[in-house]
Amino acid sequence: MSEVAAAGTVADVGDGPKPVRIGLLGRGNVGAAFAELLDARAEAVLAATGRKPELVGVLTRSEGDFAEILEGSDLIVELMGGTDPAREYVAAAMRAGRPVVTANKQLLAQHGDELFGIARESGVQLRFEAAVAAVIPVVRTIQEGFATADIERVYGIVNGTTNFILSEMAASGAGYDDVLARAQELGYAEADPTDDVSGADAAAKMAILARLAFHTPVTLSEVSYEGIESITPDDLAFAKELGLSLKLLGVAERRGEAISVRVFPCFLYSAHPLAPIEGAFNAVMIQGPAFNEVTLSGPGAGGLQTASAVLGDVVSILAGEAPVHETRTDLPILADVPSSFYLHLEVADRPGVLATIATVLGDNQVSVKSVVQRGIGDDARLVMVLHECLESRFARAVEALNELGELRGPARSIHVIEERS
Repeated sequence: MSEVAAAGTVADVGDGPKPVRIGLLGRGNVGAAFAELLDARAEAVLAATGRKPELVGVLTRSEGDFAEILEGSDLIVELMGGTDPAREYVAAAMRAGRPVVTANKQLLAQHGDELFGIARESGVQLRFEAAVAAVIPVVRTIQEGFATADIERVYGIVNGTTNFILSEMAASGAGYDDVLARAQELGYAEADPTDDVSGADAAAKMAILARLAFHTPVTLSEVSYEGIESITPDDLAFAKELGLSLKLLGVAERRGEAISVRVFPCFLYSAHPLAPIEGAFNAVMIQGPAFNEVTLSGPGAGGLQTASAVLGDVVSILAGEAPVHETRTDLPILADVPSSFYLHLEVADRPGVLATIATVLGDNQVSVKSVVQRGIGDDARLVMVLHECLESRFARAVEALNELGELRGPARSIHVIEERS
């Protein structure tokens, strides 16, 4: 059995530093990239930490035995994905005194409380930088750089697939289905892109970031999310005219004595720090009174990029850095919060239509910031940007609008976020 330091770092054994034996669970795209990178950078790790890593066992569906890999390892790297059997293996490894590095966002978003608790009880580290935004060091920045700071808000473009799709739709005018097919050809989207385009992938990442930022338990089931499947070229064309850019945005923010954690497509004004982020890039903006605003951006996906973040966590463990995440409070999570909206209406082109729509909005205490009217006859459209109001109030207004005979189809809406000082 290997010796492990009480603080969860890998201990020196004998008269001098021995190789750090690493067991790898999963050898898919990221796992294979990590194995290659570990071999290529072993000397650099030795120079940085005084310990040289070596891969001593790999577990896949067709090879390896977990019990044997655990027995022969000093540190476990979990890159299997999913929650079963990853949850069982990660828990067992930590209970056996092994520090763990994982890139598994679903595992942490669904079972973070349990796993962080086991890490603390076992006196080992659980590192997970690669679970959010790959090589961008957002987890380390929030967990360590801002460990004692009050964070008010975290905005995240944390899914490269959707950011690529929306960027391409805006640039080319092509429809969602065509751009998705292009993203799949280029390898930016999976054959089954559901988790990405539905917002589920981003929601898991925002659950993790909210947990870290506000020191409170947040699970995936508590994060509301919407996807990009219904976005049309018309929406993007009108957005460009209004000076807006469209992103799938994750938002985690304080709201009084509670927090809100959501993922949704939204328009950003050009002054917003995340508005220029294009293509398959990720970016996270962190706001707080002591430091104002910090934005981190870079490649958010890819086997090599994710593997690099995993190796960075291995180095951190060998260097003995970072405590295990621990919750400090249990904040309620709000479902109904204020937001501004873009509203797209296909209307009958006849006198009094605009006045009727304005009356419905006014009756629901929803006010208009700007409006664009295009087309005549059967092609008449109204596009509005509305001032901030409670989402429930806006939903009631849309429901009332959809009952009007003047509308030729259901109203379409998208969130709008302005830069906040």
